[in-house]
Amino acid sequence: MKIALDAMGGDTAPFEPIKGAIRSLEIISDLKIVLVGKKEMIEAELSKYAYERGRIEIVDAREVISMDDEPINAVKVKKDSSMNMALGLVKEGVVDACVSAGNTGALITASQLKLKRIKGVLRPAIAATFPHKKMGHMVVLDVGATADCKAEFLNQFAIMGSKYMEILFGIKNPKVGLLNIGSEKGKGNELTRETYDLLIENKKINFHGNIESSEFFNGEMDVIVTDGFTGNMVLKTSEGIAKFISGLLMEEIKNSILGKIGAFLLMPIFRKLKAKVDSSEYGGAMFLGLNGLSIKAHGNSDFNGIKNAIKVAHKFAEMKFIEELRKAIDIEKNDKVSQEEE
Repeated sequence: MKIALDAMGGDTAPFEPIKGAIRSLEIISDLKIVLVGKKEMIEAELSKYAYERGRIEIVDAREVISMDDEPINAVKVKKDSSMNMALGLVKEGVVDACVSAGNTGALITASQLKLKRIKGVLRPAIAATFPHKKMGHMVVLDVGATADCKAEFLNQFAIMGSKYMEILFGIKNPKVGLLNIGSEKGKGNELTRETYDLLIENKKINFHGNIESSEFFNGEMDVIVTDGFTGNMVLKTSEGIAKFISGLLMEEIKNSILGKIGAFLLMPIFRKLKAKVDSSEYGGAMFLGLNGLSIKAHGNSDFNGIKNAIKVAHKFAEMKFIEELRKAIDIEKNDKVSQEEE
């Protein structure tokens, strides 16, 4: 199994991406990593570590797409960037997947241009994994790939999200919910009402109706579908609230002797909680609907976030996710043709 890592992508590049690559080799026995980026910088960083030389390759890429670059322009102009070249390796079949913590907009654009959509996929979606209070996981899509959606797009997102949960977490027949402003049928805007009608008739999914944002983390749904604009807002708001509460808690602990004592006693619980809500533990987000595996790690990922993103990429490649998704989309497409003929 071979995975390309954009060594120059993200706020911590190339240091944390390279460290994450080394750590991933320690836990995945059949893994090889192709580090894509400025060769001299990569070699200098690799010299700090002990690792099996034959399991890491370097592809020299002289350009870097920064976090501040305008996505579409950067992808088109910086053709020899580490991000473009890493995705090119996926397209050429040299590697099984690409992982990058770089500019999200650029990665969306480059992934679509390089890998193209699976035949029958109307629009790609970014799938992000969230924790919930039942000590499990759920996937939310779309969280940013397609801002303006049609009901048909969301209907297909539900199929792709269900396949995602089945492969990543082994959940058979995952429960699907539609993010809405009310749980009753008929709630919401034109998009959600039209989507509801399609989802309830979709025999490929286990649709359980609307879900309000206040019930988002209660664990009743395994897959939650929404448009990319709303999903991205939910993702960033969730991250912001987590940081806000964490910051308040730390301030209270620092300002009180009892708080410090309590924090010391509760440290094992705090560690478990951090692992539960830390986005780096979930391996980033995947672009669904493309002819290749492209994984987006958080922009400020440390080595642990990169390592987990590589683990996810490895698992989806191992489980032949793209082939499984093609089958699911092809079945849906053939069913539509049959219905039209009838």
